[in-house]
Amino acid sequence: MKQIIIIGGGAAGFFCAANLDEKKYKVTILEQNSDVLQKVKISGGGRCNVSHACFDPKELVQYYPRGNKELLSVFTKFQPGDTMEWFENRNISLKIENDNRIFPESNSSQTIINTFLNEAQKKNVDVKTKCSVKEIEKLDEKYLVKTSLGDFEADFVIYTTGSSPKSLKMIENLGHKIIDLVPSLFTFNIKDPLLKDLLGTSFEMAETSIPKLKREESGPMMITHWGLSGPAILKISAWEAINLAKVKYNFEIEVNFISKDIDDAEELFQNFKISNPKKTIGQSKIFEVTNRFWQRILEVSNINLNKQVAQISGKEMQTILENLCKKKFQVTGKSTYKDEFVTAGGVDLKEINFKNMSSKILPNFYVAGEVLNIDAVTGGFNFQACWSEAWLIAQDLNNL
Repeated sequence: MKQIIIIGGGAAGFFCAANLDEKKYKVTILEQNSDVLQKVKISGGGRCNVSHACFDPKELVQYYPRGNKELLSVFTKFQPGDTMEWFENRNISLKIENDNRIFPESNSSQTIINTFLNEAQKKNVDVKTKCSVKEIEKLDEKYLVKTSLGDFEADFVIYTTGSSPKSLKMIENLGHKIIDLVPSLFTFNIKDPLLKDLLGTSFEMAETSIPKLKREESGPMMITHWGLSGPAILKISAWEAINLAKVKYNFEIEVNFISKDIDDAEELFQNFKISNPKKTIGQSKIFEVTNRFWQRILEVSNINLNKQVAQISGKEMQTILENLCKKKFQVTGKSTYKDEFVTAGGVDLKEINFKNMSSKILPNFYVAGEVLNIDAVTGGFNFQACWSEAWLIAQDLNNL
């Protein structure tokens, strides 16, 4: 019986093992930590954002700043609909939330972890934890995997280690080219009077742009201890991960808190002024923002909160609208988004055959997951890439 060694007990490694033919292969998963599937556990705030309800591969690849061209063929073979079916065939009910993110009905990542552990057990997969891989040596027809628990021989190696520098160095030593790692999906550190002490204030739809890079994104946004976060920020951080690393996370961002063109906002303001002349500006609900935020906008615009709406001059109105629709902030650093750390960079995609995720450099060697130079915006997309890549590997090996 042929031996398969899977290095890395995360999403891609376990999904691959769960789809391999146990009559054909003896499968061993080597995981350096004491627990497997750690990222699955913390994903989606512990609920596990399994995938995203986007069922058209052409549309799906638009969510991947790096890897979009290569993933198109992968997603035509296995996409979020297939992921849902795979789990439902194992009696795991999934649900699509309003923002199209897919979660288990149980709202617990443990459901997903248990599914993988059960599948691994059914297929007699040998899972070794606290097993640190030191070196991989290419023998004539096999690989020798040297670990803290001794040496393992493999006919096939599946490399799903995640993007730690150590694992990238190891695959580089085998001849693969590595694209430098930079963080992706991070929040922006901003010190500004407008944001001070407004932790937790959120905006249903905001627009962000980095004028220098001509990049715009929109989505929900929130004020944090450090500055700004939420999808409108995370998306722009992912798409511009490499450029933002180059400028050492010091740049200017423009924010439209209400997602309205300044002329449209002015029209709303004028109409409110006509119909509510005697209201004080501090108590006026003209735009969809919280009272605290509205009052802060007025403060930084030097407007007396007790002034009647009718008394607001054209110049004062322009200042308010500029702060609401075209507020410029200086970003002075980044904070990693929770524990769901994602990196851009990794194994050069030119060296991978995306028909089956095999290495073009090494025979009988497959690569999947975050160790590749592929990353996505937040919303279940990074996991979907893992499931799809791992499925292709399993199919390829099952058909040998």
